[in-house]
Amino acid sequence: MPTVVVGYVPKPEGEAALERAIEEATLRGAALVVVNSHRERGDGEVDLGAVRARLEDSGIAYEVRQLARGFEAAEDLVSVAESHDADLIVIGLRRRTPVGKLILGSNAQRVLLDAHCPVLAVKA
Repeated sequence: MPTVVVGYVPKPEGEAALERAIEEATLRGAALVVVNSHRERGDGEVDLGAVRARLEDSGIAYEVRQLARGFEAAEDLVSVAESHDADLIVIGLRRRTPVGKLILGSNAQRVLLDAHCPVLAVKA
């Protein structure tokens, strides 16, 4: 079965990515893997109950992964996509200043460069 992997954070860009990932999974007849990644356990973990309820309503096969392995979010997302042999990764983008990109790096850029499959980037 084809697989779509989406990076989810409870922010407008994460919501936009989840919505588009559900659409893509439906169009492709694919399963959806939702990845919520944190550097450390307890570090900003979110309740994903609303996400699970939304996925149940969509009728698609899904898996929700909440990871706290000490990796950057981009590493976790690419790793999960590779382990599921994903057909597509969906990520949300937020607006950042050029200085912000330089100082903080960019998870989106790392996903785009390191992913083994196509990446769909959506704006909130």
